[in-house]
Amino acid sequence: MARPKPDALAWLLLSAVVIGLDQWSKAWVLASLPEYTAVPVIEGFWNWYRTYNTGAAFSFLADAGGWQVIFFTALAFIICGLLGWWLSRTARSDWRQALPYALVIGGALGNVIDRLVHGHVVDFIQWHWREHYWPAFNLADSAIVAGAVGIALFGVFDGRRRSGQGKAG
Repeated sequence: MARPKPDALAWLLLSAVVIGLDQWSKAWVLASLPEYTAVPVIEGFWNWYRTYNTGAAFSFLADAGGWQVIFFTALAFIICGLLGWWLSRTARSDWRQALPYALVIGGALGNVIDRLVHGHVVDFIQWHWREHYWPAFNLADSAIVAGAVGIALFGVFDGRRRSGQGKAG
């Protein structure tokens, strides 16, 4: 049986959709939401809350003095390049591998655009339970997390499936 030709670069269209939705949502936030003011969406659980992050996840290195913007931008380009290379070596029909890569690429580049244009990432989704608040995030962050979870889950499940194929039954 012939193996599918690796050509999953078409999945970069999904990355472009993620970037477009992310940048559209952030433009809406910058034009419509007040800074640092909770706007309840679902009372007691979900707010729109416009804030900015100069660091990475959970504001890691946010107060590092500015070098972190360059560092996280370079890191995102390196990761996107690696994932793009893996996509080029993945069969287009292998959505379990291509989908998570495309989500991470789109999310990472969405946040890179913010860093290059604004010097920080625009965050605006805030979840909380009573007085316990999750750090604010955005659509790009959501795509990165969903992609990372997909890479981990599908990697584990595919690894188990492959190891089971080699066993005689």
